[in-house]
Amino acid sequence: MASEPTLKELLETMIRALVDIPENVRISEIKGEQTTVYEIVVAKEDLGKIIGKQGKTAKALRTILTGASTKLRQRSVLEIIE
Repeated sequence: MASEPTLKELLETMIRALVDIPENVRISEIKGEQTTVYEIVVAKEDLGKIIGKQGKTAKALRTILTGASTKLRQRSVLEIIE
């Protein structure tokens, strides 16, 4: 039986699908006592694709992450690093 994909893998799959240069996607996972912070770094040209018009894509990514985190009884935060 295959193991469940992690939140990091979920984010990585979604973000790689959005950008033009998927090999430049870097996601670091910083685990705190109560919250896990996911820092996303993409190529400078792809930053706009991740943020989206008026931040809508970033908001959607955060919503999906929050939903998946809640199901796993965790707290997660998404940071987009410029």
